[in-house]
Amino acid sequence: MTKLALGLMSGTSADGLTVCAVQVRPFKVVHFKNYPYPAALQHTLLNARQLGAEELSQLNMELGALYAKTVKRFLQEFHLSPTQISVIGSHGQTVLHAPHAKIPHTLQIGEPSFLAAQIGVPVVSDFRPKDMALGGQGAPLIPFFDEYIWGKKAPKLVLNIGGISNISLIGKSVRTQGFDVGPGNTLIDLAAQKLLQKPFDKDGATAAKGTPDKIRVARLLKQPFFRQKPPKSLDKNDFGPDYLARYFGALEKKHAADILATLTYFTAAAVADQIARFIPSNVSRELIVCGGGSYNKTLVKYLRELLPNLKITTSGAYGIDPQAKEAAAFALFAWLALHRQVNHCPQATGARHATILGKITL
Repeated sequence: MTKLALGLMSGTSADGLTVCAVQVRPFKVVHFKNYPYPAALQHTLLNARQLGAEELSQLNMELGALYAKTVKRFLQEFHLSPTQISVIGSHGQTVLHAPHAKIPHTLQIGEPSFLAAQIGVPVVSDFRPKDMALGGQGAPLIPFFDEYIWGKKAPKLVLNIGGISNISLIGKSVRTQGFDVGPGNTLIDLAAQKLLQKPFDKDGATAAKGTPDKIRVARLLKQPFFRQKPPKSLDKNDFGPDYLARYFGALEKKHAADILATLTYFTAAAVADQIARFIPSNVSRELIVCGGGSYNKTLVKYLRELLPNLKITTSGAYGIDPQAKEAAAFALFAWLALHRQVNHCPQATGARHATILGKITL
């Protein structure tokens, strides 16, 4: 019996936990499902960096217990037994990520001991710190997965639009690289919550009715981050509430469509800007989009307008659902770590050399 690896991913929007079961060799996504968090927990997670030590410690344990409960539910729903699982990879919930601080640091919570104790299989977690100990920025980690899946094929760009957007260049005869490119869904979601009283602008429907302020977007793209050469990574709060307030002021509901159109265009324009600045021209003819942002039709439309020379598709065309991809990646990372194999792309993070990321809880 071929055993499966499970991957768990809770992104910067803290809207829920994605659980994914994969077969590693040959690689295949077998099952996946998203499990939404209660609204109160999402609110707590989004504001976790303001918590004191005692509250944060408690939240770490609460989240770990919830992960174990959710995995049990996943196994039941897909008729899987723990004996069919070889390892679980859990990214955890990022509370903060500060690679440029005086003492670079990162913190992900969701105590893995609950999974190990209740599911009875090894758990690999806390993937980012070792990269930072080797001088890297701890992110992005996904370029290794992109290289693993597509590295021996024609060169491709792979764009993940989560809370933050990051891009990978992978393929035969090219040197793999990857870096954060700018805002993903963070600003759009924050504005949707304020203007629409909805968690996000579903399908980009409201943005589709508005007109983007391209002059404002061009001004924003002159900010230092966009000129900074890779490797580079972002914390979700780099394009969070303070950024939205500073550059967009008080949001008025009567201008909701135009504001959301502008923020959606900004997300797409940041991608196009970074490709133009840092990806060698004519290397790739294809852009594979994944993550929650791949479902935003207006965002994808703007990407097509701004990148007319690229064929734009989603990871779904390759058998990996766009929402499953990150969880699938951490399943792979965990399996490799358990087998003492490299699961790391140092040229994407700036680390001194490749290594095995993650801590194993037995």
